[in-house]
Amino acid sequence: MAGEEAVTVAGVGFRKGTSAADIVQAVQLATKAYGVDIGSLTALATAAFKADEAGVRAAAATLGVPLFACTPAELDRVGDRVLTRSGRVEAAVGVASVAEAAALAAAGRNATLLGPRVATARATCALAIGDGP
Repeated sequence: MAGEEAVTVAGVGFRKGTSAADIVQAVQLATKAYGVDIGSLTALATAAFKADEAGVRAAAATLGVPLFACTPAELDRVGDRVLTRSGRVEAAVGVASVAEAAALAAAGRNATLLGPRVATARATCALAIGDGP
């Protein structure tokens, strides 16, 4: 619709048991790398099979944004548009990049990645802008 602003979504992937602080650190690195004001994020997104982890739920609360849990079908639908591919991740969970695919899926129509994901020791983060769901 005319007049609506684009959404900016941080997609995250992380190891089991990763803390909120580690996930927020990855988001901070990504926003800094791509010149995005962290306060302008409209959502945090991850794969549905990771969304029940305490760390990601607390990270969304810390950032003051909703957490979107992307289904395998949603991640698969944007899989051809990810910039970074991990054979290990694909073998383990069935998608080449959780962070990038989640960012694209949650950003909705006309979603575009701002660049490849950034990685820390325990988490990855990718940023996407789009027209929302």
